[in-house]
Amino acid sequence: MGLYSKYLLPKLVHCACSSEQNMRQRGRIVPKARGRVLEVGIGSGLNLPYYDPRQVEKVWGLDPSDELLSMAAREAEKVDLDVELLAERGEEIPLDTDSVDTVLITFTLCTIPDAARALAGMVRVLKPGGELLFCEHGVAPDASVRRLQSGLNPIWRRVGGGCHLNRPIPGLIEENGFEITALKARYMPGWKWASYQYWGSATPA
Repeated sequence: MGLYSKYLLPKLVHCACSSEQNMRQRGRIVPKARGRVLEVGIGSGLNLPYYDPRQVEKVWGLDPSDELLSMAAREAEKVDLDVELLAERGEEIPLDTDSVDTVLITFTLCTIPDAARALAGMVRVLKPGGELLFCEHGVAPDASVRRLQSGLNPIWRRVGGGCHLNRPIPGLIEENGFEITALKARYMPGWKWASYQYWGSATPA
């Protein structure tokens, strides 16, 4: 791992993901989590203050970055939650089948190299009746913006730790074992090529 990826990138990721608009989105999605929760891509722990401890029994927070997990550990000390941090990739969820009630992903699918495999793992660990909660940025509906996303994507991936600008979020979710039960999408304030967001919920198909 290079110096950029180890020392600078985690700080840039934390800064980008903690924008006012992104934090507002977290506030819409995270409080809906219940029971035993797996958060794939917990990053620096920005979601932790939004969990409702009255309805959450435990949170497993998975992320491959030791640096981001160190930041998440500090956030975990501030909340009244049972949080266990797991240094694993999204494709390698180390939990038992049918073991969690909620899977949460926020601004995560864009960076997982094999998103299809990760989503299949999320289906596996969800209990019958369990739910996926998601908030993700992805491919825009306008052709001109999509062309710009495609052109910028190779450079963006290199500087953004593997982040893809143009992943088709609803399609990815539905093609890999889920049925979307609620979905909203729109441009958020900011660069149009990086600000089209999808959020909602899904259940195993």
